[in-house]
Amino acid sequence: MVCINSGNAHAPSIQSRNETARSLQAFRAKMSKENSNKFDVVIVGGGMVGLTMALLLARDLGQDKVFKLALVDGQKKGQKKEQAGGEKDELNTVKKPQATKVNVNSFSPRVSALTLASQALFDSLDLWRDQIAPQACPYEDMYVWDAEGTGNINFSALDIQQLALGHIVENSVIIKALDEALGQQVAIKQFEGVPVSRYQAQRDNHILTLADGTEIHGKLIIAADGANSFIRQAAEFDVKAWSYEHQAIVTTVRTELSHNFTASQCFLTSGPLAFLPLLDGASGREAQFYSSIVWSCESEKAQRLMDMDQATFHVALQEAFESRLGAIQESSKRIAFPLWQRHATSYVKPGLALIGDAAHTVHPLAGQGVNLGLLDAECLCKVIRQALDKGEGFSSEQVLSRYQRQRKGHNLSMMTLMEAFKRGFGSDDLMLRWMRNVGLTFVDKARPIKHQLMKKVMGL
Repeated sequence: MVCINSGNAHAPSIQSRNETARSLQAFRAKMSKENSNKFDVVIVGGGMVGLTMALLLARDLGQDKVFKLALVDGQKKGQKKEQAGGEKDELNTVKKPQATKVNVNSFSPRVSALTLASQALFDSLDLWRDQIAPQACPYEDMYVWDAEGTGNINFSALDIQQLALGHIVENSVIIKALDEALGQQVAIKQFEGVPVSRYQAQRDNHILTLADGTEIHGKLIIAADGANSFIRQAAEFDVKAWSYEHQAIVTTVRTELSHNFTASQCFLTSGPLAFLPLLDGASGREAQFYSSIVWSCESEKAQRLMDMDQATFHVALQEAFESRLGAIQESSKRIAFPLWQRHATSYVKPGLALIGDAAHTVHPLAGQGVNLGLLDAECLCKVIRQALDKGEGFSSEQVLSRYQRQRKGHNLSMMTLMEAFKRGFGSDDLMLRWMRNVGLTFVDKARPIKHQLMKKVMGL
């Protein structure tokens, strides 16, 4: 007797087939998500330097849609952290830039003194003329003097055949321009509002885990996440750091006299005081009365200044500045942050590079911090592009070391110069005071030396 089975004894049930299909679909979705989060380069940090790095790479390498780029920014739009020594404070909120300023509160609290080299970089990204320049205040002269002596030096753009020595720009203006430009880039994927919580280094791949559990893979991680860089710490870079035991007080002031497009810096024994000219967007050249001030002093004195009522603070500020712009008529809320010097002993490891404040922070007395970071970004982009053109592994330590060789020496020389100024003018030793006054007067009269110093600070 033969039994004929009309069905397949081993055929799965309809329910089983549906479960298999769902599992396969989930697996494919997982694989698709994992593949979509695999990138050639991942930039961590959405400040001015990180955004510039992302835009440079998107412009130079992302157009063919083969090179995959990502930007991880722990801050949400509208709450980007301004670069203020990496410390969290009320600078986390960035005000929307206004073309016309009606009072001191119309300005964002933090500004940058952009060099001509930084201007050229933003111009190459098509951001300078229409987005940044209309709200940038050129400074045509820079006057520096020793409050404890007679030494002084005046830098003029005319001496080196330039229209300006640089521009003072609100950080929020720069960030807004960069954000808008990146928003038009399809070549870069942005992860916003969730910080990195874990970093893992592998042989040819690095894994970032965000606070919400999202995993992002990158062949090269570029850390632009500020002075207290999470990536730098997680990757165990060695850093030399020390506190100046000083605070920097920043505020916007309106003065009785026009700043006349001059950046002024007075060296007090307690620390430097800078008045940086701002543009109100409405008045003519002879009626520009707003300045951003950065007053660096010992922490104890800084606290006293922070505790003063507005009228008392105005008197103290006017006296410290020797009434050179007349009375202080108005000031915005004061903000203070601690000053540190930091420098990573190495900027690179295999598949990892530090740029900007993640690699180095300097004293703000010459406003060079962001300019050094922008030059880092420009240099690293060039190194990556050249390696790809030669068919080299762009994330290898050998290639990344070219970036370090080109930038580390320059950054160290600028940091050394700033440290020399800080120490030289921070002493009340009679002999040292005499030497610095003689030195200032000598440099002011020695035109070749002065011109070389000007060009170095301007990034030319």
